[in-house]
Parts: sequence; structure tokens; C-alpha cells
Amino acid sequence: MDIIESLKNRAKDEPFCKLLGFKIKEIGMGYARVEGVIDERMLNIHGITHGGALFALLDEAFELASNSHGTIAVALNMNVTFHSATTKGDILISEAKEIHKTKRTATYLISVKKEDGTLVASCQALVYRKREKFKD
Repeated sequence: MDIIESLKNRAKDEPFCKLLGFKIKEIGMGYARVEGVIDERMLNIHGITHGGALFALLDEAFELASNSHGTIAVALNMNVTFHSATTKGDILISEAKEIHKTKRTATYLISVKKEDGTLVASCQALVYRKREKFKD
């Protein structure tokens, strides 16, 4: 089984991803797209989407994109900017794109957008690429 198929299978069974109802839409080398629908459990005290829910959506796309090369990658840093609010029923799409990769680190730009293209959050993230390979 190739690494992309392995990641897709792992993501389907990932407990946290299941808990939040995220759906993996696409995985490629250094790339991932994940979709989530905001429900009442994801709202904050103001009735808008909790930053933690948005962070989780960013992180899921980041996790998949950064591990797509077959080497175990773990987050070192994520800098998030929130641009616009969302609420219950909104469908959000997170897209992670690798912009630089070395033997030990890789950098990603990640966005969350509404279906209509409105930017909700953006993130620059860094992973450490371990020596260990993914195992099926």
C-alpha cells in the first residue's frame, strides 16, 4: 500500500477526526484538503465557531500534508490568524500546502475557507521530520 492510501485509511480511523466529523477530501504529496461542518458543540460563548475547532481543522490538514512523504512528521510550531467568524451550519474547508521541505523540517501554509471562498483563518506551520518511516 502506498503512503497516500495509508494516510487516508489512518485518517478514517483517527478518533479525534471522527469526534469532530471531519472528512478527508484529498491528500497528495505535501498537500491535504479537509472539510468540516460546524455544529452547536463547536461554538463559543458568543455563538460563533470556537478557535479550538478552527485550529483542529487546520491541524488535521497539516498533519496529513506533512506526513505524506512517508516520513513521520510532528508539529514544532503553528501561527494562526483568525480573519472572519463562522457559525453553526457553515461548511469549512482547510487546505494545507507545503512551501519548503528539507531533510529535517518542512513549512506549510494552511487556510480555512467557507464554501463561498471567504477566508476564515490562515496559518504558517513548521514540522520536524523524524528519521522514522511510516509503517502500514
